[in-house]
Amino acid sequence: MKETALVTGCTSGIGLHLAHEFAAHGHPLVLVAPDASELRALTNRISAEFGVAAVSVAKDLEHEDAAEDIFYRLQREGTEVDILVNNAGHGFRGKSWEIPLHKDISMVRLNIEAILRMTKLFLPPMLAKGSGRILNTAPVAGFEPGPMLNVYHSTKAFVLSYSEGLSVELEGTGVSVTALCPGPTDTDFFPKADMIGVVGFQKGNLMAPQEVAKAGYSGVMEGELLVIPGAMNKALVAGRRVLTEHAQAKLNEAMYQEVPPEKQTRARGDKENQT
Repeated sequence: MKETALVTGCTSGIGLHLAHEFAAHGHPLVLVAPDASELRALTNRISAEFGVAAVSVAKDLEHEDAAEDIFYRLQREGTEVDILVNNAGHGFRGKSWEIPLHKDISMVRLNIEAILRMTKLFLPPMLAKGSGRILNTAPVAGFEPGPMLNVYHSTKAFVLSYSEGLSVELEGTGVSVTALCPGPTDTDFFPKADMIGVVGFQKGNLMAPQEVAKAGYSGVMEGELLVIPGAMNKALVAGRRVLTEHAQAKLNEAMYQEVPPEKQTRARGDKENQT
C-alpha cells in the first residue's frame, strides 16, 4: 500500500504538479486549498486520470483553526497521513514601509504559522509509528535577503532553517524532512504578487513547475534534506553563500525591478505549457 500524501496549496503551480507526481506514483491523496469548487474539480480529475483515492479538504490555512480542523476530520475518517507536503504560500512585492501590515501578517500566517501548525499535528503520529516524510517548499529566497520582497524572503528563511533543524532532531526516528528549494518558477506566484514584469520573471532562469515537482517528489522519497532543482539554481545558491549579505540583497533588488513593457516577452504559463 502506497503512502498517503497530504498536499497544501495544490490547485496551481508547484503544488498542483506535486499532487500529479504523487498520484502518478500511486499515492492516495489528501488535497488542501481554500476554494471548494476548484478543489473538488481537481480531486475528480486526479482520481479519474490516475486511479488513486483523493480526498479534498477546503480550508484556508491562514485561519488559525484550519490545521486542527483538517487533522481531526482525517482522524475521524480514519485517514492516516504518511507524507505531509507543506507547499501553500504567497508573497507581496513593495518597499517594507509601503506594504500594508495585513499583507505582511498574511504572509507570516500562511508561510510560517500554517507550516508550524500542520507539522505540530501530523508529525507526532509519524513518530509514533516510526515512519513518515515531510516536504516543505522553501524557495532559494530563503537563503538570502530580498529587498522589495523582504517579508516573503524572511518567511522562507524561517522555513529553510526550521527544516534543517528539524532534520537533525528527527535523526533515528524513521521520519525525514525535505526542503524543496526552487528558484523562479512559472507559477501563479508572479501574477498574484504583481511581478510578471520583473527581471526575475522576464529574464531569469525560469523553470516549469513540473520540473520542480519531479525533483521534489524524488527528493522526499529518497529522504534528501535539501532539493535545489536546476543546475543554475544550485550554482546560484553556492555562489551567493560566499557573498556578503549586502551583495546578496543588491542582486535580489535588481531581480525585482520592472522590465520596460516593450521588452517584456514572457507570460505566465509559457514555461509550464511547454513542458
